[in-house]
Amino acid sequence: MKTYYKLFRISQWIKNFFVFVPLLFSLHLFQGNYFITTFRAFITFCLASSFVYIINDIIDIEADLAHPEKKNRPIASGKVSVKLALIIAALLIVPIVLLMFTFNATFNIAVIGFLTLNMFYSFSFKHIVILDVFSIAAGFSLRVLGGAFAIDVEISSWLILTTMFISLFLGVMKRHSELSIAAENDSSNTRKVLQHYTLDFANQMATVAAAGVIICYALYTVAARTVSVFGTENLIYTTPFVVFGIFRYMYLVYKFDRGENTTLIMLSDIPMIMTVISYVVVTVSIIYKML
Repeated sequence: MKTYYKLFRISQWIKNFFVFVPLLFSLHLFQGNYFITTFRAFITFCLASSFVYIINDIIDIEADLAHPEKKNRPIASGKVSVKLALIIAALLIVPIVLLMFTFNATFNIAVIGFLTLNMFYSFSFKHIVILDVFSIAAGFSLRVLGGAFAIDVEISSWLILTTMFISLFLGVMKRHSELSIAAENDSSNTRKVLQHYTLDFANQMATVAAAGVIICYALYTVAARTVSVFGTENLIYTTPFVVFGIFRYMYLVYKFDRGENTTLIMLSDIPMIMTVISYVVVTVSIIYKML
């Protein structure tokens, strides 16, 4: 079971919680039918993500074998054969399609776009400098759009921009950690695109992306549409949590090179966990007039 847990990358499913962002800001969080629909959308993206991870691991066998940690992945280590992995990936398509039949066409387009984008990423885009991190960012944006399409609600342009920048930030920080690990192990075989990056370049990109996250989110909290929809200007008081989260993440990456695994940071760093929980609690309290 542990092998298949790793094969499906269930720990990485945390990334699909971006699907819940539109629900949180739609004023429908506590309405059962909206929550259930979003949860089904979440499961759909989780299965789609697992499908993508399996295909990507099959393609990356040689590169993973050259990596100090990725060599232990089920396919690279030989615990799961390529043939079996392909069969499992094919079987995953069945529940994904069945779930898609329960949604509207726009949500299905988002899922198909997510799968298509990640196939292009696995076979080509991840080898093209800058386009690789933009592909990662697009994947997160499609999750947010999918969440909005699933429950048929509008989503603020500022919120979409915030999602794009935070996705770029996470992608660039991942490249930074990969560069550091590759340098420490004197290996460039783990990911070919790293040859086109430098730590200085990655740091500059991270700074721009981090600034984009903070500025776009701050502008979202004070935008006329936001104040009108929620009937309050207090959402601006959630901005410090976002700023602290960004700075904490940068600290962990620059100090300990932990950016290669976003999920590990989110699930193991106590200050980060407390920041996320505090942000959600305060945001819900403000939006739903609990304060």
